[in-house]
Amino acid sequence: MVPAPVGFQCQECVKRHTRATRQNQGVFGGAVSRNPRQTSIILIAINVVVWGAIQLAGFVNLQTKLVEFLGLIPQGICLATDNPAQYYPGVTQSSCQMMGDGTWMAGVATGAWWQVFTSIFTQVTIMHIAMNCLTLWFLGPTLESYLGRVRFLVTYMVAGLFGSLAVCWLSDPASTSYGGSGSLFGLMGALLIIFWRQKQDMKQLLMWLALNVLITFIGGGISWQAHMGGLAGGVLLALVWALVPQSQSRNRTQWLMIAALVVVVGAGIVARSVALA
Repeated sequence: MVPAPVGFQCQECVKRHTRATRQNQGVFGGAVSRNPRQTSIILIAINVVVWGAIQLAGFVNLQTKLVEFLGLIPQGICLATDNPAQYYPGVTQSSCQMMGDGTWMAGVATGAWWQVFTSIFTQVTIMHIAMNCLTLWFLGPTLESYLGRVRFLVTYMVAGLFGSLAVCWLSDPASTSYGGSGSLFGLMGALLIIFWRQKQDMKQLLMWLALNVLITFIGGGISWQAHMGGLAGGVLLALVWALVPQSQSRNRTQWLMIAALVVVVGAGIVARSVALA
């Protein structure tokens, strides 16, 4: 028996309670998900709802405007009012007003800050959303089983923000980027670190990643900036989850480091926006 605040406790009882408490905590901290598929299902549902809204907008000739509103435009774009599918390249917000039929569609640098988030959930074609949702279905539950629900969701979203940061800095300021591929590349990058840390076989994951990187650079109309930015973000996030040593302060240290990464990404997006404004 050992002294307790009130009465006594048996040592074996304390050990059993300690073991039971740790069983609910993942290898890298955080609560274990009872259903690792649930978060991925919710994310897929959000993507499908947004995709459905974009398809419906096509029936009233607003699809292009909705995609430009939700997608990521680093600076902004001057659309032709008579034909929104066309735009005036190199035209700034002030000079767009001088065009006879120019309509300015704001980008991140000109006030549409939400695009760094909404672009992650924006798909247009059926093939685009099908491939992204299928990839999320395969990768998401595996990663969530290691990280837990909150850490997985944070990894998905912040990796997407890393992709948005890369797009803001490395893409044409008047281009439009959209899709969840940056977040998905982040999941692949995070799984690489997790598998390495857990000493698991990485061959299939490396082959899948290599194939996707190859398609990124040889395929047309693909934002390599979002893909590579998301991949880098996923690796950095997973390094925080996996390498902070286990201790009583591990969770706090992890979240402070993740917060620092988010601040750096936010500062980078703001800096680019100021430069483009």
